[in-house]
This record gives sequence, C-alpha cells and structure tokens, in this order.
Amino acid sequence: MGKLSFGLLGLSMGLGLFYLGREWEEEELQAKKLKPEYAPLGRWNRTKERVGDLFDYFNKPAWTELLPPPYPPPHQKPYTLLISIDDLLVTSTWDRHHGWRTAKRPGVDYFLAYISQFYEVVVFTTQNYYTAIPVLDKLDKYNFFIAHRLFREATRSINGTIVKDLSYLNRDLSKVVALDTDPSHYMTHPENAIVLSKWKGDPNDRDLVAMIPFLESIAIYKPADVRPILEAYQGKDIPIEYAKKEAEAKAKHVEEWKKKSHLVSSSSFSSLFGLSQSSQAPRGQPPPTYLEQKRMEAQRQYIEEQKYIEANREVMDKLLEQEQQAMVNQAPGSLFEMFGQMKKPESPEGQAGEARQQGQEGDLLQEDAGKKA
Repeated sequence: MGKLSFGLLGLSMGLGLFYLGREWEEEELQAKKLKPEYAPLGRWNRTKERVGDLFDYFNKPAWTELLPPPYPPPHQKPYTLLISIDDLLVTSTWDRHHGWRTAKRPGVDYFLAYISQFYEVVVFTTQNYYTAIPVLDKLDKYNFFIAHRLFREATRSINGTIVKDLSYLNRDLSKVVALDTDPSHYMTHPENAIVLSKWKGDPNDRDLVAMIPFLESIAIYKPADVRPILEAYQGKDIPIEYAKKEAEAKAKHVEEWKKKSHLVSSSSFSSLFGLSQSSQAPRGQPPPTYLEQKRMEAQRQYIEEQKYIEANREVMDKLLEQEQQAMVNQAPGSLFEMFGQMKKPESPEGQAGEARQQGQEGDLLQEDAGKKA
C-alpha cells in the first residue's frame, strides 16, 4: 500500500513538472510582462520559471507603486527621466593604497541641473540605499535636481537577473525615458531605454553631456509617445545621428527664411512703383528656430539657478546642517528607546537600592498607620 502511494505521488509530481514545462502562452507572457524573445527557452527553463513564480513574492519590488502619484498640472513635469548611477553618473575604483574611490563623470553636475528643467529626474539604481545615498548626496546636495531615488528594493529578479520593471513605476510609460548601461535592466521595457556605454573614468569623456540636445528636444517638442522616437534611434550613436537631424532642420529653416526674405524684398521693391504695400525685408541672420529659442531660455534659467545657489550657499548649508542635527537628535539612542515600551534594565546595585528604598517607604507607611490607629 505504501509503495502504491509513493508511486502515485511520484507520478503526479512528474505530470505536474511536465505540465509546467509546456510552451509559453500569450496571456501568460503578457501577465509576466515579458516579450517572447526574452522568455526562457526549453522545457527545463520554463519549468524553473513557473516554479519560481510560486515563490515570486521575494522577486518583486517592495512596493506595487514605486513613485508617489504625479503632482497636478502645472507642477508636474510631463516627462520622467530614469538614470542609473554605476558607470553612468559615477564610477568606482579600488586599489590597495586608497581603497574604494568614486569619481564623478565629466559634466554630470551640469547634466543634472540643466536636464531637470525638462524632466522629473529619478535615479534608479541596483545599489542598496546605504551605498547609494552618500553618492547621491554629493551629486545633489540640496535635493534641487533629483526628484526621487529608487534603490535595489525597487527592482525585481527574472531568471536571476536584476530588472527595473517599469510596470511598477506609477507613471505613464509613453512619457518615460530611461538611461542605463545594462540592457538587461530593462528587458521588460526595452522600448523605453537608451543604453549608453559604460564610463570607466576617462576625464575627457563627453558622452553624457552629448545626450542633452536629444533629451531636451523631446521635452520641448512634447511628443505624445517617446517610445517610437527611442526605437528609431536604437543601435545608433544618438548624439551624432540627432545632430544630423537638427542640422537638416536648421538648413531647411534657413532656406525657408531666405525664400520669405526674397519675396518680401521683391514686394517692397514693387511698392516703390505703387504696385503693392508690404513690410520691409528682414536683414542680417535668420531668426532662431523654435528649438533654439527654447534652448536659450533654458540656458538662461540654468544660469539664474546657479547664481541663486551660489548666493545662498551659506544659508542652505546652515539649514542642511540644522536638519541633519535634528534628525540625529530625534534618532533613538538605543533599542530600548526605539521601542519605547521596554524599560532599560538596571544594574544589580540599582535594583538592590530600589528594593531597600521601597522597604523603608513601607516601614514608614506602617508606622503612620500605627500612629493613626
């Protein structure tokens, strides 16, 4: 009887594992937010993936919504820019003489300050918060430019790979652009990602700053969906390809201006003979394009912000120091203070002294009671 039971149990487990190894269904991939090309192949891999789903609680982000709800217009910036830290904003090196050292990428301060005018900037890193926070506090000391910070607990695991699943972001994904150095981080949403080469400490690097014209043009022209634009530039050197497109648009703008200028000049010449009336032809250089106008406005805004920060640096440093000191003062000094309800144990001498004091008080109460009696 026992052998039969074990046999039936083994058969049922075998059938169950065989069923778990079946081909992926379209609805299943949609629920997992996986594209077919990224789904595990082979019966054994599919079985492992489905068994892992049974224990998927620890593989998902800590929250179902990683960001708070957007601010109401006009306070919320229309687009969100996700930025990684490692080898994109900074790089870390280690040697026996100095230990770990972290270097900022050339132009990173300007990049964050300038691009934050156009985007809700969110740093999304696979680092734990206790290693990332010191770096971010150096990059954005006064919390002016980085709106939100997401750490390791905001990621999920797929087949052992750390993934930044944007379905948990709580933002309209048609308005989200992600900068990263590892394409696997966005395997669930590659259409939102721009993958840059890793920065390894080259002091002459300009790749990060070179992304600004492309990113600002998206925010300035306000497309309904950024994903088709990003897809059109996939696999290309974005700064170079975009510079070509902008140069073509500028040339077209100048050509149209020349045609209009020629028409205005001709009509003005004809007006001398009473044939028509028209305004005088423009002189000098062609007017700036709409993009150039907005870019100049953003540059002026950036300069004004930097002047404000520099003029008020001492005051902000003092306020920041006071805030940090207040946090230290509010922090519990021990586990007993943290839990509040637990009393700190006293030393044996203290307990004995308290017992003697209670005994003396009891004797006094008895004497008072005897006198009253």
